[in-house]
Amino acid sequence: MTRQRILSVDGSYREVDDYLTEHGVQKILLVCGKSIEQLKIGEYFQALHQRKNIEVIKFQDFQPNPRYESVEAGVRLFQEKKCDMIVAVGGGSAIDVAKCIKLFCCMEPKESFLRRQIEPNDVKLFVVPTTAGTGSEATRYAVIYDKDQKQSVQHDSCIPSAVLLDGTVLRTLPLYQKKATMLDALCHGIESFWSVNATDDSRKLSGEAISLIMEYKEEYLANHDRGNDRMLKAANIAGKAINITQTTAGHAMCYKLTTLYGIPHGHGAALCVDRLLPYLYSHTDKCRDPRGKSSLETTLIELAKAMGCADVEEAIEQYHHVLMGLDLPKIRLNSPKDLEILVGSVNPERLKNTPVEIGEEEMRDLYSEIFHGQQEG
Repeated sequence: MTRQRILSVDGSYREVDDYLTEHGVQKILLVCGKSIEQLKIGEYFQALHQRKNIEVIKFQDFQPNPRYESVEAGVRLFQEKKCDMIVAVGGGSAIDVAKCIKLFCCMEPKESFLRRQIEPNDVKLFVVPTTAGTGSEATRYAVIYDKDQKQSVQHDSCIPSAVLLDGTVLRTLPLYQKKATMLDALCHGIESFWSVNATDDSRKLSGEAISLIMEYKEEYLANHDRGNDRMLKAANIAGKAINITQTTAGHAMCYKLTTLYGIPHGHGAALCVDRLLPYLYSHTDKCRDPRGKSSLETTLIELAKAMGCADVEEAIEQYHHVLMGLDLPKIRLNSPKDLEILVGSVNPERLKNTPVEIGEEEMRDLYSEIFHGQQEG
């Protein structure tokens, strides 16, 4: 698998010029949202035809929770315009759409791409993430919706070949969005650290991401350039860790929570991890990791150290303090029936990645604790 190239910003985007020249690019399909018009990188692509004689074809026909039809439209545009590179500027939705276009752009549109074997191609995918959270620019996963059903697409060839980490794109983000995306990156780091699929390499990555987030969270939330730069780096590194391990119960539990209560993904995941960390610590006797209980106990101690804490008890308190200190909107249980809906929504495959057994009763208790904690907060 080709190593992903990370480009840096020197104010003039010279490295981007060099990258495009190096690959002989003549026509780009630019997958982006409206927010690109407010960004300096938007000005860069606006002037690219005049400066470098590289034509830029914008594709903006998608929405949050992007639909399969948008991917089909993007593939058609790529093929009709004979583009030779795909660029995504945006958050998780733009990047997921671009990944799917990349996967399918050289395939004949005879039938649904989702039901066919992916044919790898040499088309370059270059990504500029505009939030520091999803880490989508570093993973082989994409999520789209087909007939209102969530479809997870995965293939190594959709990992972007190059990424530009440009902290200036974070300056205009609303504060709540910055908080939620930071929490998403932190949860990626924590979940990948304790995952049963964790390796020495993935733990090195997730530990580095967690440490960066804990060190620079205040500068990031204060919208300082250094904090923005470091948070983008942390999110990218956490994405690389998740690409190895996949997510665990924190993400499995949060998806329906976010749709039922209208909160961002990172906010929901953070509420779940807040209850999972003490649960794992107090239930190591239910360890399902083949490496055993003592290995899990060591893992949790190492996780605490990555968070800058002396022991796991301090890490539990520290995490909860960080979460509560963000003063996020509170959610209230609409109905006891919601607990059953939430429990029934959890993907059992993601629970298998969690190092401790969690049954339906325990899951129900964890959700109840989340709502109880919101009342106390």
